[in-house]
Amino acid sequence: MTMSILYIEDDPRLGDMVQTYLGNSGLEVTIAKNGASGLGMLKKQDFDLLLLDLTLPDMDGLDLCRSLRETSDLPILMLTARGEPMDRIIGLELGADDYLPKPFEPRELLARVRALMRRREPASRSTILHFGQLDIDLDAHQARLKGKPCQLTSHQFNILVTLAQKAGRVLSRETLMDLVKNDKLDPFDRSIDVHISRIRSAIEDDPKHPTRLITVRGSGYVFAKTQD
Repeated sequence: MTMSILYIEDDPRLGDMVQTYLGNSGLEVTIAKNGASGLGMLKKQDFDLLLLDLTLPDMDGLDLCRSLRETSDLPILMLTARGEPMDRIIGLELGADDYLPKPFEPRELLARVRALMRRREPASRSTILHFGQLDIDLDAHQARLKGKPCQLTSHQFNILVTLAQKAGRVLSRETLMDLVKNDKLDPFDRSIDVHISRIRSAIEDDPKHPTRLITVRGSGYVFAKTQD
């Protein structure tokens, strides 16, 4: 089945380049030239992934990301010339799954797209991890706390699964990102901390005093084996 991607980008030359390159790799790319048309397409058609430029002619891409994340867990990969660390952190806080600054190599874009879709696939079939009142359904790609779905992005869910499958074991930030993304983490990249914060907001009874996902100062994070 062909993967369907929506790319919201107002630069026609870049849009055509990405559409052609990913198309030659077996992916179907639809271009929206502004945020409003992109949102309209998302309401009419199901896509597997969103490529999102932050600088759009009619709205800020960060605002679009925030709005979309309120109702959808569609994987979002931001592509933008705004490569400052704070822009990247804000994008991740708003629910983006990954961030690729411009200019970028088409091969790296393809690799990141495929990585996002691999992480979206269930880790195993018909398997549910039980931790007290928290259930992590690998097949449905969903976590539930006290029976209610937790709002997590695809990337955040996979971080949670990685930690839960190694419950009781402390994982450093670098080890955790290597396990999830299969590439090396920039030691100055704080994106993992942003994702951990979002995961805690979803799965903890009191995110400020976590009992499930615990920080081990100077070492990393550990998912508690025994929970209420």
